[in-house]
Amino acid sequence: MRSLAPRSENFDKNQSDHADSPVKDDPLREDIRLLGRMLGDTLREQEGEPTFELVETIRQTAIRFRREQDPKAGHELDVILNQLSNKATVAVVRAFSQFSQLSNIAEDMHHNRRRRTHLRAGSPPQAGSVALALDRVFSSGTDGDALGRFFAKALVSPVLTAHPTEVQRRSMLDCQLTIAHLLNERDRMQLTPDELRNNEEGLRCAIQILWQTRMLRSERLSVYDEIKNGLAYYHYTFLTEVPRLYAEIEDLLERRMEANAPPIPPFLRIGSWIGSDRDGNPFVTDEVILHAAERQSALALDFYMGEVHRIGRRLSLTERLVDVDDELAALAEASPDRAASRADEPYRRALIGIYARLAATSQDLGHAIRQRRPVGPATPYAESTEFVHDLDIVIRSLQQHKSKLLAKGDLRHLRRAAEVFGFHLAPLDMRQHSGVHEQVVAELLDYDLLSKGYCELTEAERVQRLLTEISSLRPLRSPYLAYSELTQSELRIQEAAAEIQRRFGRAALPNYVISKTDGVSDVLEVALLLREVGLLRPGELPHLHLNIVPLFETIADLRACGKVMDELFSLSYYRKLLDSRGSVQEVMLGYSDSNKDGGFLAANWELYKAETELTKVFAKHKVELRLFHGRGGTVGRGGGPSYQAILAQPPNSVNGQIRITEQGEVIGSKYSDPEIGRRNLETLVAATIEATLLSHDTLGERAEDYYRTMEVLARDALAAYRNLVYETPGFNRYFQESTPIREIAGLNIGSRPPSRKQSDLIEDLRAIPWVFSWSVNRAMIPGWYGFGTAVEAFVQREGRGEKGLGLLQEMYRTWPFMQTLLSNMDMVLAKTDMGIASRYAELVTDTGLRDKIFGCIQAEWDRSVEWLFAVSGRTELLQDNPTLARSIRNRTPYIDPLNHLQVELLRRYRSGDATDAVKRAIQLTINGVAAGLRNSG
Repeated sequence: MRSLAPRSENFDKNQSDHADSPVKDDPLREDIRLLGRMLGDTLREQEGEPTFELVETIRQTAIRFRREQDPKAGHELDVILNQLSNKATVAVVRAFSQFSQLSNIAEDMHHNRRRRTHLRAGSPPQAGSVALALDRVFSSGTDGDALGRFFAKALVSPVLTAHPTEVQRRSMLDCQLTIAHLLNERDRMQLTPDELRNNEEGLRCAIQILWQTRMLRSERLSVYDEIKNGLAYYHYTFLTEVPRLYAEIEDLLERRMEANAPPIPPFLRIGSWIGSDRDGNPFVTDEVILHAAERQSALALDFYMGEVHRIGRRLSLTERLVDVDDELAALAEASPDRAASRADEPYRRALIGIYARLAATSQDLGHAIRQRRPVGPATPYAESTEFVHDLDIVIRSLQQHKSKLLAKGDLRHLRRAAEVFGFHLAPLDMRQHSGVHEQVVAELLDYDLLSKGYCELTEAERVQRLLTEISSLRPLRSPYLAYSELTQSELRIQEAAAEIQRRFGRAALPNYVISKTDGVSDVLEVALLLREVGLLRPGELPHLHLNIVPLFETIADLRACGKVMDELFSLSYYRKLLDSRGSVQEVMLGYSDSNKDGGFLAANWELYKAETELTKVFAKHKVELRLFHGRGGTVGRGGGPSYQAILAQPPNSVNGQIRITEQGEVIGSKYSDPEIGRRNLETLVAATIEATLLSHDTLGERAEDYYRTMEVLARDALAAYRNLVYETPGFNRYFQESTPIREIAGLNIGSRPPSRKQSDLIEDLRAIPWVFSWSVNRAMIPGWYGFGTAVEAFVQREGRGEKGLGLLQEMYRTWPFMQTLLSNMDMVLAKTDMGIASRYAELVTDTGLRDKIFGCIQAEWDRSVEWLFAVSGRTELLQDNPTLARSIRNRTPYIDPLNHLQVELLRRYRSGDATDAVKRAIQLTINGVAAGLRNSG
């Protein structure tokens, strides 16, 4: 291998310049330096020395501009970027984007490295681990019975959604996983010189493939593509790591409680909206939702068959040396395997029989057999519980005949996978907007109304009319009437849902989410549509075959949700329907739209109040509440660390059951690496255990003061946010010109249109591209705007004593909600860069409008930082989170140049240079910035 020129290391020189960095981060710096050197060499080889030198010059100038706020550096950067040819621009953008990705890989590997170091050292369990959660639970005096009751009713479910902020192509992700594997090999193994050379060659090959692979999709993702991409994470992580996490929990409990350890039912389940969420997505049809269910089922069966075959090859135990119980003997005898060479190997024969039944099941469900053909015909399994039962026979026989270790390994994991994922893999949630249901129901009912139409009825009249129809056995649809395309489409989707439940079981599609719920009739309209396709059985004892889940999204909807649910539970017929679902009602809360509607602080407070009110209403009606949190990747859409977020929920709102959306590029960062994926899942479980079984309500008699104070802060923050976004003349123009929103709309990163309507209004824009745009231009106002004004006004009124600033400081010290709120805002403020945001503001052609609005944003950022420090006692951003501070410090030298380039490209594009090359370069910068920030949408 040729020697590397010294300058090659400069591509990552700044990564090693932090003398104050702890020794524990040395391996991370070594990995980043190694990858940076290899990328630099690749850049030289592929693009030439001049391009490499150009990249270095831009990087160093951008660093000077950031760290020293040097106007001269800013001018130099402008000169360099203005003179770049389109070809050079693309090379520079790709270089910085690729290094951001490589830094992400190195950071993820370092997280795994630090965790293994703690485990090897026998360190105390870390926050967010199930071990620490159980330590705290047992220390609190909770007994085994209470723990058993918790697990018996628990549900922890991250739900994957296909939202258009995942900019990564699968080809790029697979290549990055190869790099991660090779880095992991270097870290965990003592390599010989030859092995080390082979490893480095593999890294260089992977980086070269990255460089020579198209970063952007040539076509917009279809829903079919999103389904395929979502399923990849089951291969990467879920099918293997979910069973391992269950085993870890079981082993922890057995070590503590021995024979008294409670059984662990399948409470952790991965959900999905991919292919079944049609709110605003016209491409989700009845064919698509059926395809999603079929592909999921096929993947599950394929995995089971592969595992059964692999385990069967290993279990060569002969009955000449080991005994087997009668059930195992019967299972072996029922196998179609009659080979003489395996006549004395009952376990192999039994597993060959299980394999044959799985193959028959797969064929029965309409799947192509991707694994080996079975040795003979067999009866399909009627449901996955029969498969689990057969695995239990094998496990029990091994346990009873001196083979406990064999029963505890891969068989244990396979049995748990079968129990959790069944023959459907992941439960699908249907989702549609309430306005669509209203149109469909109106069309169905108006054919039958002699008086005024359904849409003209009052809410009370609608409820009464709907209840009459739901309880009736008479169908509404007539084969002799012609319905609109919308109504036909919706009814076909309802029928597809019924078909999914018939083919794959009710667990395959257990939930129906109603977007923009603002009244009882919204819930009953769905119930009526479900009755039309047999998913609701009417009568004196009605039965509902899936959960109807209202989603409250806007500030107004959150404020009204308690009243809506109270009215709904007061309907005796609905209570009968709910009884058929075990008297559990799920409610979804929308973080994204409430934030776009009212800003960060007000939205978070309204969500907290909504949860508090819901717990009271549900307790009044003796209904069990399950909350579904529609959190996005960014703080502006409810994101942030899941562990702290769950612990910060109001008392009694978690109660053992929680569902949380996992969206966009966050899915890739959390679940593409199996070790990191398992850790993220463990964090959700640990937080749910603690939030349910331990008291985090330390407010006591101070609650009233805290709540009153938050009400005042939220009111003023809401006014400040809405004054800027919705009441400032010209703000929409400022947004359109100072962010790449129009260019994001042209990026092929999702199947869903960016707006609900053909409109440029902020009100019609989806929350995802709204937040994404502010993230890319580094202003990030959805994650902090209004906080500074609200706190400043409060302190001016109440002073700095115990009723003013002192009270806020006390709230921060003692209230998890306040701690999480400010911690999340701290993270966003640290990622915000007003210097870069000012360069995007220069794209606004009206200088008066630009100066006015950017001046407001800059002033509010200054206020927010000032008052964050005053309340928290910190003196710098991310003072309490050195790991994240390091991560941002490592990334920004490679993200900043992409932002500067993007500004120049947007200027060219909007001034008339609208060539494909310029458009492609803009899209590459959007891709690169999003990848570097990691949680951009």
